[in-house]
Amino acid sequence: MAMKDPVHPGVIVREDCMEPLNLSVTECAKVLGVARQTLSNLVNAKASVSVEMAYRLSKAFGSTPRTWLGMQLAFDLAHSQGLEEKIKVKRVSAERGSRARTTPRSG
Repeated sequence: MAMKDPVHPGVIVREDCMEPLNLSVTECAKVLGVARQTLSNLVNAKASVSVEMAYRLSKAFGSTPRTWLGMQLAFDLAHSQGLEEKIKVKRVSAERGSRARTTPRSG
């Protein structure tokens, strides 16, 4: 079951990875090979974990890129409540799709 309000993965980086090792944002950014501002945005929950950052975090602190990206996805989905109602898109039926394919394709 998904958490109702998962923590932003940047908070986990700050509290569970950086703080126990007494790493400043500047020091950790150097370890990760990213700009200080990039890491600052992440640990202050102003930026998301990208695929590239997930690999960097995995190499530096363990776990897997999939785990880091999963945390980001859980956070994003939990904070997207109400988005589904705002998006007005009708489902495309299989019948409509088959009609679209009746014209021959040029090769």
